[in-house]
Amino acid sequence: MKKSIHIVFILISFLSMLFIAPIQIHAADAVAISKDGVPISYFVYGQGEPVLIFVHGWSCNRSFWQKQVSYFEKKYRVVTLDLAGHGASGQKRSVYSMKSFGEDVAAVVRAIHAPKVILIGHSMGGAVIIAADEIIPGNVVALIGIDTMQDFEETYSPEQVEEIVKPFKEDFKKATNSFLQSMFVKGTDPKFIDEITATMSNASPRVGISAMEEMFKTSYIANPPKVKAPVWCLNADLWPTKPEINRKYVPEFNLRIMPGVGHFLMLESPDEFNRQLDDIIKKIVKAK
Repeated sequence: MKKSIHIVFILISFLSMLFIAPIQIHAADAVAISKDGVPISYFVYGQGEPVLIFVHGWSCNRSFWQKQVSYFEKKYRVVTLDLAGHGASGQKRSVYSMKSFGEDVAAVVRAIHAPKVILIGHSMGGAVIIAADEIIPGNVVALIGIDTMQDFEETYSPEQVEEIVKPFKEDFKKATNSFLQSMFVKGTDPKFIDEITATMSNASPRVGISAMEEMFKTSYIANPPKVKAPVWCLNADLWPTKPEINRKYVPEFNLRIMPGVGHFLMLESPDEFNRQLDDIIKKIVKAK
């Protein structure tokens, strides 16, 4: 009899835990469908609001945020995704524009039913999250650019874009390797450089060339960003960022610099990067 009562007590306790304890969401591979029908692969970790959506850069993939997931999933729901043409996402798209990438992000936000998100975009991902904000402005609490948005008035003529892209059309892998050399600081571990260049130079040339053309064709002078949410940038000091120019287009533009690191600061110096990003997120949440 005592044994039976003990078993019942254990079962009741276990069922209570199921209904009372917080549900832990572990990494789960899922797919959202973008506006043009392309499947977008994404992972969801942790729980908590607002949801952090991490968007990678040109010829990268969601693994570039691998050193952020374990840190931020303890307090927030964290989402990493592969933009169309990258990683595990579909490649059946003819033009890889910033707007179409923005639709990829919007599709994931809708798929996870997130009412409030912070969009975090590295490099080209900065233009992508601006495009996404214009599609789902009601869901976006803030934008955080990572080594991006240095100058909203930087523009390129069609001839300049063609000149930039030409080497990639001739030999994508060689041009990508050369392109990346300026993105690291002196003393960077050669093994780290090799890992980054190997990943990016082996990306799809068709996708990479189209995305590069579209990225350099983007002009915020001709088409000012329609961003209502506050914008933060956590940038390296490789290239100067011009907040006074950017505030002409986005009045609530905030800048923080991490000196002494290269373009891939979230991988080069993850502990400091995570601390800085966490502080920015806390300021955003507190201001709301």
